[in-house]
Formats: sequence, structure tokens, C-alpha cells
Amino acid sequence: MNNEVKKRLEWVKLYESIGVAGVVCMRCGISRPTLRKWIKRYKEFSIDGLNEHSRRPHKIYTQITLEDEQRVLDLRDKRKLGHRSIANEMKRLYDRSLSTATIHKILIKNNKQYLKLRRNYRKRLHRYNRPIPGDRVQMDVCKIAGKLYQYTAIDDCSRFKVVELFPRRTATNTLKFLETVIEQMPFPVQRIQTDRGNEFFAYSFQERLMEYGIKFRPIKPRSPHLNGKVERTQRTDLDEFYSTVDIKNPDLPNLLSQWQFHYNWFRAHSSLKGKSPIQVINELADKTPVWDEVSSMYDPLKERIKVQNYWLDSKLYK
Repeated sequence: MNNEVKKRLEWVKLYESIGVAGVVCMRCGISRPTLRKWIKRYKEFSIDGLNEHSRRPHKIYTQITLEDEQRVLDLRDKRKLGHRSIANEMKRLYDRSLSTATIHKILIKNNKQYLKLRRNYRKRLHRYNRPIPGDRVQMDVCKIAGKLYQYTAIDDCSRFKVVELFPRRTATNTLKFLETVIEQMPFPVQRIQTDRGNEFFAYSFQERLMEYGIKFRPIKPRSPHLNGKVERTQRTDLDEFYSTVDIKNPDLPNLLSQWQFHYNWFRAHSSLKGKSPIQVINELADKTPVWDEVSSMYDPLKERIKVQNYWLDSKLYK
């Protein structure tokens, strides 16, 4: 029996003889929680309970290798990514789950300064989200390279995204993409919001929306902030996907499909408080209507074919 165990045993025996914890603590110079701890251990394990327990943590966290550290530094230096984006890319590219705190430690250890953010002195805009998935889906087209365009649709509420590549931005390709969106989005679409590009104002596209009972809501001209979520997610695609692949790779559509799956199911979104889109969809499943309910709310008498010229459209349908 070592000295520490003897000392603790004296505390316990003194308490058993006196029965007043305050007096024992004053005489022995210990706190009440300390006395309670050793009395409890003595009752449960007898004299063996007075030995010091191992302080080794129950959960041993993954050790950071030099290879992991170098990958984090490369993502910061070559792609100028922030902490959360680095964590997402480490999971997607290398199947390594690192917390933002761990990434922060690596960057500080290697004297990597914080990213310099471009100041935006415009009036701060109010961020809004639609209440349920499918209430509004923003759609846009982004040019990736010559004869390579990415059609993008993102749900305003959950940020669930559908992307597809086409050689041109045409009404025919817009119709094909619409079918892909309806097939892949796990909820009914109530509204489609676009900019005023030619590919969205074809009669065939608008008539197809009416057939599905989907409202067409183009934004005002020169107002990309109104379609801000799809604009921002296309920039994310350029930063986090296209910067890591060869766009001439014939397997690019399959790689893009894998990126879409990662984005919807695993990528943490700061706008969703660290959740993935599919988590938000599952949380709101009880509030999300089905296609029959959406169809019953659609009034075809209130919908019409819109023209691309915003000012002419406003004058024709006052």
C-alpha cells in the first residue's frame, strides 16, 4: 500500500468515525467532492478503489500523419480553401475525417495566416430560406469551357442540388435537364426560378412546366443576387470540383455525378449550420407535401407564358 492510498484510507476512516464531511475536509485540507469521490470508490471496490485510475481517454482520436498535414497545407496554398472547405475536401478526396479544430492547429503550426477576405461594402442583404424543400428551386447555366455548359438546379430550402453537362445552352437541353431535376430531387418542385436567359423563355419549356403544375418565376434583369444560391453553388463547383479534375476527361459526367452525391449527402454547409442537404430534407419530411398536394394547389388560370423582355412583360400583363 503506497502513501497516497494510506492517506485516502485515513480520510475515509475519519469520515466513518465522525460522520461529518465538513469537519473531515477541514482537518485533512481537501474539498467535499474529493472526499465524496474516495468514499464512493471505497464502498464499491474496497481498498483497491483508492488507487489512482488511469487518465487515458476512452476514445483515442486518429493520429495526424505527415501525409495528412501536407495535404491540408496543399489545399490551403494551391486552392485557397478555408477550414470547413478543407475538411470537406479531405473527406471527399482522401476519405479522412478531420475536424476544423484539427485543421486550424495544422495551419497555425505551419504559420499559415488567415485568408484575406474581399470586403463587400454594399448594404448587407437579408438571407432568407424557403420553409420547405421544393417550395422554390433556383436554376441557372454556367459555362465551364468551350462547348461545355453546366446546368444547375438547387433547392432554396435544403440546398439539394442537381447538375448536368451539355454542349450548348438551348431550350432543348433545358427541357432535358428539367426531366433530370424532377427525377432526381426527392420532393415535388413547386416553383422554378431562373434568370432571363434565352434557354428558359422558350414556349416549350414554359408549357412543360405548366403540364407538371410548376410555377415559372424568372427574376428581374441585372439582379443576380435574387438567384444567389445557384450562383454561389456554381462557384463552389468551380473551386472544389473542377479545380481537381481534367475537364477533357471522357469520364467527366460520371465524376460530376459523384461530386453531386457527395455535395448532397456528406458535405457540411455553413448556411445549414453544418448539416448536409439530405439531413435537412429528412428533418422536414413531415412538412413537405407530395406531388398530389402540390398539384391541387396549382391554379393554371393564374399562370401565363412570360416573355423575356421584362419591361414589355410588365406592360402586357399589368
